[in-house]
Amino acid sequence: MSERTVIVTEGAPKPFAGAPYNQAVQAGGLVFCAGQVGIDPASGKLVDGGVEAQARRAMQNLAAVLEAAGSGFDRVCKTTIFVADLGDFATVNEVYGSFFSVDPPARSTVQVAGLPAGALVEIEAIALA
Repeated sequence: MSERTVIVTEGAPKPFAGAPYNQAVQAGGLVFCAGQVGIDPASGKLVDGGVEAQARRAMQNLAAVLEAAGSGFDRVCKTTIFVADLGDFATVNEVYGSFFSVDPPARSTVQVAGLPAGALVEIEAIALA
């Protein structure tokens, strides 16, 4: 049976107060990253600048979690992007694509009724450890 390791980093926002989840869990040679929104880990607040800035910060947060797990964007196999407005897809897609220079992972993008902290975008990933 595979070990399960909780991944924690100061480089990404901590889970919301009282919320029962971790930034990531490593198991079976994979890293399962919780969804990241555009919260600045230093201030604990959503970044200014709309969906583009929030998408960039979410990807930076995701990068920090992956790094803490000994992984990176080059090892990501699957992502899911949640957007509050599918009309923002092109903007989010451009930011997202800038983090994957070669062979991007499989991906799903869905519009949702709402996201934590009033975020406009949330991005989660599964990567090789």
